[in-house]
Amino acid sequence: MIDVAELVDNDFLRQYELKIDNHLAKIEYSLQERKIFLTKLIIPEEINDEGFCKEFLTAVFQQIEERNLSIVPTSPEIAKFIRSNRKYKRMLPVGLRI
Repeated sequence: MIDVAELVDNDFLRQYELKIDNHLAKIEYSLQERKIFLTKLIIPEEINDEGFCKEFLTAVFQQIEERNLSIVPTSPEIAKFIRSNRKYKRMLPVGLRI
């Protein structure tokens, strides 16, 4: 289980980061107005499994929701996650369908 406190929003590099066993998982983003464009998901092979990916994305989405931002997924992996987790579709901007 991922501790949300370990998740870091690195404003300088514009990425969410989570360090696990000396490996860094990250989601790169671009922030424009009240929208966050999630552009790239990078998870090292050593920690990449379906369970970790889901927990990581859930933690990131919780932080984004707390900031009251809309999500624009430009990464295929993130769009797939939203499609399979309907509760996050409400975070998409009006008019965006995936």
